[in-house]
Amino acid sequence: MKHISIIGLLLLAASSCGMQGTDSQDYASMVNLMIGTGGHGHTHPAAMVPHGMIQPGPDTRIDGWDACSGYHYTDTTINGFSHTRLSGTGCADYGDVLLMPTVGKQDIKPMGEHSQQMAYASPFSHANEVAEPGYYSVMLDRYGVKAELTSTARAAIHRYTFPKAEDAGFVLDLDYSIQYQTNEDVYLHVLSDTEICGSKKTVYWAFDQYIHFYAKFSKPFTYKLVTDSAARADGGQLYPQAKALLQFHTAQNEQVMVKVGVSAVDVNGARNNVESEIEGWNFDEVRAKARAEWNRYLSKIDIATDDDDSRAIFYTALYHTALQPQLFSDADGRYLGMDLQVHQGSVNEPVYSAFSLWDTFRACHPLLTIIDPDRNDAFLRTLLLKAREGGVLPMWELAGNYTGCMIGYHAASLFADAYTKGSRGFDVAEAFRACRRAAEYDTVGIKCPAPVLPHLMPQAKYWKNKVGYVPCDKDSEAVAKALEYAYDDWCISLLAEAVGDEAMRDRYRAYAAAYRVYFDPSTRFMRGLDSNGNWREPFNPRASNHRNDDYCEGTAWQWTWMVPHDVDGLIDLMGGKNGFEQKLDSLFTADSSLEGDAVSADISGLIGQYAHGNEPSHHITHLYNYVGHSWRTQELVDRVLRTLYANAPDGLSGNEDCGQMSAWYVLNAMGFYQVCPGRPVYSIGRPIFDKTVINLAGGKRFEIVVNNNSVENKYISRIRLNGKVLSTPFFKHETLMEGGRLEIDMCSEPVK
Repeated sequence: MKHISIIGLLLLAASSCGMQGTDSQDYASMVNLMIGTGGHGHTHPAAMVPHGMIQPGPDTRIDGWDACSGYHYTDTTINGFSHTRLSGTGCADYGDVLLMPTVGKQDIKPMGEHSQQMAYASPFSHANEVAEPGYYSVMLDRYGVKAELTSTARAAIHRYTFPKAEDAGFVLDLDYSIQYQTNEDVYLHVLSDTEICGSKKTVYWAFDQYIHFYAKFSKPFTYKLVTDSAARADGGQLYPQAKALLQFHTAQNEQVMVKVGVSAVDVNGARNNVESEIEGWNFDEVRAKARAEWNRYLSKIDIATDDDDSRAIFYTALYHTALQPQLFSDADGRYLGMDLQVHQGSVNEPVYSAFSLWDTFRACHPLLTIIDPDRNDAFLRTLLLKAREGGVLPMWELAGNYTGCMIGYHAASLFADAYTKGSRGFDVAEAFRACRRAAEYDTVGIKCPAPVLPHLMPQAKYWKNKVGYVPCDKDSEAVAKALEYAYDDWCISLLAEAVGDEAMRDRYRAYAAAYRVYFDPSTRFMRGLDSNGNWREPFNPRASNHRNDDYCEGTAWQWTWMVPHDVDGLIDLMGGKNGFEQKLDSLFTADSSLEGDAVSADISGLIGQYAHGNEPSHHITHLYNYVGHSWRTQELVDRVLRTLYANAPDGLSGNEDCGQMSAWYVLNAMGFYQVCPGRPVYSIGRPIFDKTVINLAGGKRFEIVVNNNSVENKYISRIRLNGKVLSTPFFKHETLMEGGRLEIDMCSEPVK
């Protein structure tokens, strides 16, 4: 007999009573912010609100791949608390406006180019650390100071409890940043004995990242500004310093508060962000409001389970889906455009930043079309705005910059998926034109730095439209680019059809079939083809040369399956259902070893050669549903859910990637997944909860009830949708959004 926890019973009762988003349910208590902060998950425990502009949190390391968010669980010291960061990315940026409380002499000497610590860093213990949605706290052992942080959308408030000291204070370090970015135009100015502001431009992943801040202290300070240049090591390159050393006296357990606002526009914007969102000094009130915002977001889905770890993983995953994109427009509606000019927008139409589209088109945005479609439409309107200002839709936009990172033009997927699901809060005709612009090779009129342009507009687009395929001797990552282009072109064909352009519909449908060119029937892999029509030799399906071969962060094993828009066509290429199934079996049973001098670290979370730790594999477990072997999908989804996610700091098998790794878990734990965004159909896998309720707009609910559920019973014997038995393991998005009941009976043996 199962013993469902008290929280599970409360959630079940709330679901049966139609309760959702009530203040009585503390969903935030089920989130473990430390999941993904270890290993290579690259998440962080910053105290932010959903999609917040500001992310105040601890910075424990400066350099290296695992410093991407500024925090890593294995570290034992804290450099301070910065206000901007990314979640789960494989590249780093931000780490702006670092604040560190101090007691005693304020040491700011350079520590050397390879040091992860600033001279004023403090040891800490996880035993004295609290990380909750919207709140972070830690004891800084070096100074005996308790630090607490919380925030609104655009402003942070800090609370520091000091010991009795004649020499207490803060180091405000503006030249600090993650991975030693190049700082330009660094500026600090003390406005009064309680106020300080500053600005800087950094050059890194975002070539032109502007940050302005305003900080107000609850206690007057004296100060010293350090604005000369220094070297990180003997003979090292000089870099500009911009540090404010603040001092004051404190009584025992005296609390000193700090309010900080940031803006990409100017200091006045940062100040207004503070003054419009945090009027007084009531830290606990701001913290309570932040938690309430998280509870509203997390209440979109109720689950019932007796597994505490699965519950924590689920709600942490749902939490991670709301960290990016981040709010980018100020409280007065102003924002920095893709043309790097300040624009006056509307306070009712916010602008966002940090679009990791290569990752999030696969599951994160499809999830949002269910639980937050209005916000997803707002993201799409932002993307169209960025295309108008910068000349083309972004691939990976950051801080109003084109980064040119990754491949494809996956904004097309977001527009097509939203449109086909009936979520159309954007200009469809403009979206079609913008997607066509992104799909055509045209470098004119794009406002980006010269080094970014070849990545944002690679020659692969020219070749795929000119000769029908991307020759591997004409551009790198040719196979991966071409397969993603084929899918994106299929999405564009849907938009063309939506606006009644039959000629463009037919053209992009033809482009969408180009994936067939790369399939080699002799090896049964997708392979590089040169400009003379010859296969690239030598060929090794397990070979990887990171970002410098025919694939992108993967091998032929993973990329051969990147045809989500035409699974039936891929089945035909592989010789029919039996051949397809055999090839699919071999993916999961092949030796997991990889070969090459520069094997991509992103190929992780391996089951055979299936790599769950990186996004190109994320749809593959569901492909068995297309050949009548659903039991294999159920078995493999169960294995991924139970072995590649954990309630632990290293509980993610790869980079979290702005919500994608987590969105996969959320959807599959509920029991379904969308193999092809743009085709509004869900593939049923293996639900792990006894009951799930998706709380939809307008008071509607979609329930997933799982009978005879247990770890051993991972196979499905029968599925009923609104009382009718399903003959195939698929159902439509429209059916879900109408509300209803999906009832699934489980058993311990495969039902073949």
